Amino acid sequence: MSSDQPQLVLYNRNSSPGMESSFLPPKWLRWATFLLLALFGLLFRLPQLGARPMHTDEAVNAYIVGQLLSGKAFIYDPLDRHGPLLAAVALPLARLQGAKAFSDLTESELRMTTVLAGSLTILLFGAAVEMFGFLPCLIAALLFAVAPLPVYYDRYFIHESLFVAATFGLILTGWRASKKPSAGQAALTAACAALMLANKETALLHFLALAVAAIVFWRWNLGGTSLSSLWRPKLILTAAAAFLLLSVMLFTWFGSNSKALAALLQAIPNFLVRAGGEGHQKPSWYYVQLLAGGWLGGVILTLACIGFFQIMRRRDRSAYGLLALYAVFLGALYSLIPYKTPWLALNLWLPITLFAGLAIESLWRILAAYPVPPIVLRTWCILVGALVAMLIAHDTRQLVFLHPADETNPYAYAHTSENLLGLPAEIERLARQNAVTVPRIAVIASDPWPLPWYLRHFPEVGFWQPGQQPGDVDFYITSTEAADQYGDQLRSFHPEFFGVRPNVLIVLWSHSPN
Repeated sequence: MSSDQPQLVLYNRNSSPGMESSFLPPKWLRWATFLLLALFGLLFRLPQLGARPMHTDEAVNAYIVGQLLSGKAFIYDPLDRHGPLLAAVALPLARLQGAKAFSDLTESELRMTTVLAGSLTILLFGAAVEMFGFLPCLIAALLFAVAPLPVYYDRYFIHESLFVAATFGLILTGWRASKKPSAGQAALTAACAALMLANKETALLHFLALAVAAIVFWRWNLGGTSLSSLWRPKLILTAAAAFLLLSVMLFTWFGSNSKALAALLQAIPNFLVRAGGEGHQKPSWYYVQLLAGGWLGGVILTLACIGFFQIMRRRDRSAYGLLALYAVFLGALYSLIPYKTPWLALNLWLPITLFAGLAIESLWRILAAYPVPPIVLRTWCILVGALVAMLIAHDTRQLVFLHPADETNPYAYAHTSENLLGLPAEIERLARQNAVTVPRIAVIASDPWPLPWYLRHFPEVGFWQPGQQPGDVDFYITSTEAADQYGDQLRSFHPEFFGVRPNVLIVLWSHSPN
């Protein structure tokens, strides 16, 4: 065989005791495989991208992008917002798709940001092969490409998909920096950490989990190894400079909002207050229950547990050992904190898929060791693979495409009702009946979201808190609680109810047709 012919090489996962070697394809074939998987994941996420109603959080993020399109700077709000990264990525994508104002934006344009972020995560598994092996990364990438949890939230214009991609980048670059320290690797690792922080304040939990995992990993496996190569002042200064430079640049919106740094200091006490629940309290087993749902969730979680215990039993010295410790500490933090939302489970999905891939690789080796004809083994694997694909397809079809906003969908958390989609059309119909060319609309509610999104095409819309006086308009939209305060003003108006989200109604008040 000539030396220039592609061939499979034997890859030893850092010569870890008890961990079997794994076949590693040539680099071009590996990247071609994961590039095709990322492209498949992208195409899989595109159908009906704008069909699901906009969640309140999506509408808030969309409004921020709309403000940026109008030329305003990003204003970091530590009370009830997240960092600027989502908006920084969405803004140029929206412009490339032709949006020039808030009213130009569409659901599909905005959600393309997180679709691309999810596709990037799939591609990153190609860079993780040296750390975790080809087959586990291939299986993990497949699960990210088609499983309902990542597909659902990659089609959601919120921060989580970008956050997972940045977290994966931090794990990959941090491990490489520990093996081959250099100024470039230190800067790249710090940049990934800065992107995490500029995305969500929960980055602090991940930094804590990673730091504790790294300390325990070193004590267990590398206690006699000097860390002097990692603690060189040049590398520390390079990493600190890269982290601060990128963080300051993003939070100040490239220098246009210097007050953001002071606001960032307020994020920690606010974060601690929100961690108490604020109406989002869930039991400690919430994420396990969520991840084990569907026809195949329990199987994947069981495989992940097998892979995890395999790693811990052998006290693995490879990247799997660090990932297992990180998963333990992060899972403990997420479970103990009362505040829980389903999209946070996407952060746990990353180690789960790799552990499941490791377990499948081990089971394959066990089966291959038995004296079974290859054709029988291949047939059995094809049948099992087809069955698994059918189960995943069923779950994804039901949760992502058929019932994305249904109250029974565990991923549709306090989701906007499909009934609300008829509100703009009803206002337009009533305006035509009453010969109103440009309808004036007053929204009176303590929490009007996501109405700013659905009323964005009407040029004369105002928002008031209950008790304030909006004056005379053509249409009033009130919460059911606020309606009682405006009895005299609404006496000549006809009410029509619309569902906003489960157990929340609004009232459209209009004049009777002439």
